[in-house]
Amino acid sequence: MAIKSRNDKRVKRHARARKNLVGTPEKPRLCVFRSNKNISAQVVDDTTGRTLVSASSLDKDLKAEIGYGGNKEAARKVGEAVGKKALEAGIETVAFDRGGLIYHGRVKELADGAREAGLKF
Repeated sequence: MAIKSRNDKRVKRHARARKNLVGTPEKPRLCVFRSNKNISAQVVDDTTGRTLVSASSLDKDLKAEIGYGGNKEAARKVGEAVGKKALEAGIETVAFDRGGLIYHGRVKELADGAREAGLKF
């Protein structure tokens, strides 16, 4: 039996969650990607396969403000940015897709930042 890596296990959890989680035009999916040094989020309409809004710790305006993108403060700022952009695009409610990650730390901070900006999920 092969030993599975942490990422293999995460991908399996993500696939299990995505069976029931679909972004529609009325309620798109807010998906989170976390690496060691950065974090990003995008609002996706799965029926057309389009990204409606995105924000990342690598965006020029956010990078100047936060500096290092691998901490909770950066995650909260990215959440606030994606929330503001979504509201400007007319999106109020989203389905939160944590990407198989544990709802803790940076993922939780990103979600809290998006909620503070006015997104409902």
